[in-house]
Amino acid sequence: MSLERTLTALAALVGGKVIGDGDVAIHRVAPIDEATDGEITFLTNPRYAKYLDRCRASAVIVGNGSAAALAGRSPVSFLEAADPYIAFAKILQLFAPALALAQTCSPQSSIDPSSVIGAGVTVFPHAFVGPRAKVGDNSVLYPGVFVGADVEIGRDCMLHPNVAVRDGCRIGDRVILHAGVVIGSDGFGYAGRGESRVKIPQVGIVVIEDDVEIGANTTVDRATLGQTVIRRGAKIDNLVQIAHNVIIGEHSVVAAQAGIAGSTKVGKNVTIAGQVGIVNHVEIGDGAMIGPQSGIPKSVPPGVILSGGIAAAPHHEWLKVMTLLPQLPKLWASVRAMERQLSQLLKR
Repeated sequence: MSLERTLTALAALVGGKVIGDGDVAIHRVAPIDEATDGEITFLTNPRYAKYLDRCRASAVIVGNGSAAALAGRSPVSFLEAADPYIAFAKILQLFAPALALAQTCSPQSSIDPSSVIGAGVTVFPHAFVGPRAKVGDNSVLYPGVFVGADVEIGRDCMLHPNVAVRDGCRIGDRVILHAGVVIGSDGFGYAGRGESRVKIPQVGIVVIEDDVEIGANTTVDRATLGQTVIRRGAKIDNLVQIAHNVIIGEHSVVAAQAGIAGSTKVGKNVTIAGQVGIVNHVEIGDGAMIGPQSGIPKSVPPGVILSGGIAAAPHHEWLKVMTLLPQLPKLWASVRAMERQLSQLLKR
């Protein structure tokens, strides 16, 4: 039987206010253009307001003070919230189907007898847990997971298929590693040039703190010496490369296909968009935002917003450049005409 809550109960869950029928029963969250009776949807982008005219949902989540302006367009009830997107996320968490887990170790898994497996742990077939490794209570290891020697994994973690956590690395509580993530691969370190290159042993570890989520096929290299660190609450997208000895600060976000070179320090609450490249040994200050495809050749001060692709620049300057670009052919023609006029004047 599906879970059901009244709109009033959902408002209490998210600290919101009901405008309309608080007793309406809600059992599912759905997109605004698909939602029907018994379902709740959300409206955060004005471009989707057009769907309200034919919306058949029982309720819509909107921002504080928005319902009065929208009520005339739809007979649905509204749930006003300070941040409707956060309200949507909390309500979706409530209705998301719970995963039924065996909370046991499959006989087809390989678990070293010296390892320590906590209470309520689920280990699927063909997962491997190495010598002296520790897996905390209620964690889940899906098929193909590799947990190396002396690895520590905290409570309530979820390691999806084919995740590899190599020797000595430490994972905190409530960490989610999606399919194909590699934690603790060797850093890209060589001494010398050409045929004389010598591999530098990578003898450090990776430390991932609590409440981190890392997307599919992302790699976090072990430190050459010491630690590569992903701090508490950081969220990292699919296909990201994090090099040796990098530090990602608390609650920072890194989008897909970004690459962060060795020993770079990223501060707290930083946003790094898709396909950003950051050189080694620089610092990205707290709260900085770096736009997509930006190349970062030097340190970024706290709170700065950078955009502009290869030659990243302060955002307001980049906007001016983008505004001028379409006018360049006309400007160039004007400059050439003035040069010809000046040349003729100088000949007189």
